[in-house]
Amino acid sequence: MNRRDTARIFRERLTRIVQRTGGSLSAFARSIGLDRSALSQLLDPEETRLPRAETLAAIAAAHRVSVDWLLGLSQREQVGADIIEEVFRVEPAASSPVDQRFLDWYREAAGYKIRTVPRSFPDMLKQEAVIRFEYASALAIDPDSNVESAQARLAYLRRPDTDVEACASVQAFTGFARAEGAWEGLDAGTRRAQLAYMASLCDELYPGFRLFLYDLRRTYSAPFTVFGPLRATLYLGQMYLVFNSRQHIQLLTRRFDDLVRAATLQPPDVPTFLRRLADAL
Repeated sequence: MNRRDTARIFRERLTRIVQRTGGSLSAFARSIGLDRSALSQLLDPEETRLPRAETLAAIAAAHRVSVDWLLGLSQREQVGADIIEEVFRVEPAASSPVDQRFLDWYREAAGYKIRTVPRSFPDMLKQEAVIRFEYASALAIDPDSNVESAQARLAYLRRPDTDVEACASVQAFTGFARAEGAWEGLDAGTRRAQLAYMASLCDELYPGFRLFLYDLRRTYSAPFTVFGPLRATLYLGQMYLVFNSRQHIQLLTRRFDDLVRAATLQPPDVPTFLRRLADAL
């Protein structure tokens, strides 16, 4: 196989990876440490040059393929012994569902759709008083860090290129409004202000942020987040289970899509629902 054939195969396989990620060219370029113009050159049908070794390694590492496959030297796409990364790993000592690692994963997935199922309802929609109440008695969790994390994620949601979907249960909000479970003892004024605040945010952030509500009597989900095609995380309490394989990421993406299809309240209807809960207090 000559150099021109190798370049053609590389270009075809790179195009295939770009297409299946579903994100923008700019986001893909960032994931491998290039600017968009350099990526466009690699995808140019008239280009016969091969990328540098470090670019090949970056593509392989970021998108879980082998260098040999990229160059047409192997028909086996999955990563071989040249670039080994586990299919999944355990990240221990997670101080909360949204610690600094979680924020880093958000930033890395910029330009891709992020799908998240929170433990109760999204932390980035919570006011400081609610976060401090929720984590005041929790072991090994710093309320100050959680306040900062929630503020950072809200700032992310306000970016013009944000594409985030969240699914939570209707019961998470009705239980909060009634001060049930973990919210027992939280005063009515704080709960009313929180519900009104969330309603305003859902209006403000739509359509870049979309919140779907499902009924726990019909379906259930553990907390998890899918960061575009890059990774998916399952929060197990004090640890994350981080999935790197395309198969696992796709599986959790399909599970999220199932929750969206089962939703009893669509994003445009959520603010009205939250305001009714607030008005009833």
